[in-house]
Amino acid sequence: MEKSRPLTRIQTKRRRKILEAALEIFSTHGFRGATIDQIAEAAGMSKPNLLYYFRSKEEIHSTLIKRLLDDWLQPLRDLDADGDPMAELQSYIRRKMEMSRDFPREGRLFTNEILQGAPHTLEMLQDVLKPLVDEKVKVIAGWMKDGRIARTDPYHLIFSLWATTQHYADFEVQVRAVLGPDRSGERLFEDGAQFLEQLYLNGLSPEASRN
Repeated sequence: MEKSRPLTRIQTKRRRKILEAALEIFSTHGFRGATIDQIAEAAGMSKPNLLYYFRSKEEIHSTLIKRLLDDWLQPLRDLDADGDPMAELQSYIRRKMEMSRDFPREGRLFTNEILQGAPHTLEMLQDVLKPLVDEKVKVIAGWMKDGRIARTDPYHLIFSLWATTQHYADFEVQVRAVLGPDRSGERLFEDGAQFLEQLYLNGLSPEASRN
């Protein structure tokens, strides 16, 4: 598709429709298991029509991953060095849990990509993710140096926060099966968020490092 020309309203709508269909297919089948034919069928259009908007499965996948990574990293970008450390970390946990609740397909899409060795996103991880994490590690290390939170490894703290919050998206079916219907729905994520807040904030309190 000619990229230099502005998209019409209809073209923009169709691209969104394709990406929405692709998100469902990729998050279910992974990149390798997904096909252009499946995406076209899910989008309700012919394969040639889809290929007018995107040249390949790779281009669709890359577009989705770039959008996902930008959204996924926003809570980390918003971690404010000048804010109260506990409030900042609590907000981060809460926002990551909200993303797991509201965007489970996006989470599975990214997880599938990483499990396959990040063949389509390694450059983005190196050029976008790593500099941001390095920047926020310095923020967390500064809080520790000032005695505002307990000392620990900032990198592994971030990894742990990613893992525990993302679990509720990647293993949602398992979580619901174990907790049962009485603790499903909004309560599931609220209980999870409160538990993680308690776990991390208690563990990172300045008093914790002195005990």
